[in-house]
Amino acid sequence: MTFSNRSFRALFSLAMAACAFVLPGEARASQLDISSDAKEAIHLMYLGKTDQAIELAHKLEAMHPDHPLGYLIEADALWWIIYCKWSERKYNTIDAWSHTRPADADDDAELAVADKVARLAEANIAKQDTAEMELYAGLGYASRARLLGLRFAKLPVARAGVEARRHLLRCLELDPDMADAYLGLGLYNYYVDTLSGMAKILRFIMGIPGGDKREGLRQLEIASTKGVLTQAEARFNMAKSLRNYDRDYARAEQAAAPLVAEYPRNCIFLLLAGDIEQKLGHTEQAATRFRAAASAPWEETSCGERAHTLAREALATLGAIQ
Repeated sequence: MTFSNRSFRALFSLAMAACAFVLPGEARASQLDISSDAKEAIHLMYLGKTDQAIELAHKLEAMHPDHPLGYLIEADALWWIIYCKWSERKYNTIDAWSHTRPADADDDAELAVADKVARLAEANIAKQDTAEMELYAGLGYASRARLLGLRFAKLPVARAGVEARRHLLRCLELDPDMADAYLGLGLYNYYVDTLSGMAKILRFIMGIPGGDKREGLRQLEIASTKGVLTQAEARFNMAKSLRNYDRDYARAEQAAAPLVAEYPRNCIFLLLAGDIEQKLGHTEQAATRFRAAASAPWEETSCGERAHTLAREALATLGAIQ
């Protein structure tokens, strides 16, 4: 049986976050408390200073070798490099689209770190079960699923998604206010409501409950405003979802605006914002975003080169090369 790219991406998100139906309707505030070094590493990552972010993550790993947070930050930094490297203009839209392909060295490095996140968190859970460690375990498995989804590896994605679901369920059972978990919940609720007819039949057979796009967007908004680890990624996924599936470019523009405001030199965010502006017919605004992306620095060379190439290609579609 052949699945469309869209159906697979929806099922991938469904597998990662199939716990939304048992959760309370609102999150007050995340109970996650992370160090200033961890916050700085995340900030550096979104500034495009991925080498510095990974260096600081290694420092956290050396200081706390049995704690998963440093490794989780490293996995996220590696993910953005991979996402950037595989981004392309397809369907008249800039994104990293799923393709069947063999693993490369970057994939292997990210998967190794993501697996370590899950192992360390599960080891801590065996000693004392806490919402924090359940969250880290879930995010570790979700990181694995995220990368395998980019490679269109359906069964491994499903296995990783089942483990992510199990840990996230327990996380929210222990602490319903863990706002960072709502990234996965929002993706579940949104994407399960966009499944194709065939995928919905499979969802019914698998016994996985339905979703609600409006609720999913509300949950992504919670993560984007109250999460400690997931704010930028939640907003990025919210903007992409509104663009790719709803084609609600006005709301996608609103979702992407805070990303560019906070990280005006992040070429990935600039490409997303420019692509949305182009779809709105805002030629000058789109050209401004793409020009900024074409010159934005990014420490990892292959990512920077790829983003700059995509920005120049986008400018050419606007007739805006100078």
